Amino acid sequence: MPNIEDILKRAKPRQKSVWVCLAGDLLAEVDRLERELREVGEGWSPDSLAATDPREKIAKRIKSVREQMKKAETEFAFRSIGDRAWSDLVAAHPPKKQGPGGQTLMWDPDTFPRALIAASAVDPVMTPEQLDALFEVLNEGQRTELWDCAYAVNTEATSIPFSLSASGILSSLTDGK
Repeated sequence: MPNIEDILKRAKPRQKSVWVCLAGDLLAEVDRLERELREVGEGWSPDSLAATDPREKIAKRIKSVREQMKKAETEFAFRSIGDRAWSDLVAAHPPKKQGPGGQTLMWDPDTFPRALIAASAVDPVMTPEQLDALFEVLNEGQRTELWDCAYAVNTEATSIPFSLSASGILSSLTDGK
């Protein structure tokens, strides 16, 4: 039977990461190129055997821009803040109003998410002021990705993740033996 002291020595706070593409201009370029590809594809047909499909050039450009987007992704790593810090953070951000339908909220939905993100962020570490500056650049979906990760690292149960892609790769490697 395990000893609690041994368990405490092995225990580490939960960590979780999310990758956010910070290059909004590149996403706009992909959107523009995909529209151009659709427009060219609707009306193009070869007029000779030597004709080159213009969609190939556009598709290559889309691939290149997507690779740039991948490089523009930034990892944001979060770590669980622990029971006492969680309780203190919730207490520091009491709800100012009731939720939809009169439901009771646990915290202020305007201030708590930002406070939790800043408190849970470990790489990069952020002050609340730095997070505010970052939020001025990010859109709602990107801000939600950070919130979801910070909330999950502090509230989700930990289990061994199962990856279909990893298990598929492993199967293909071992099937060839």
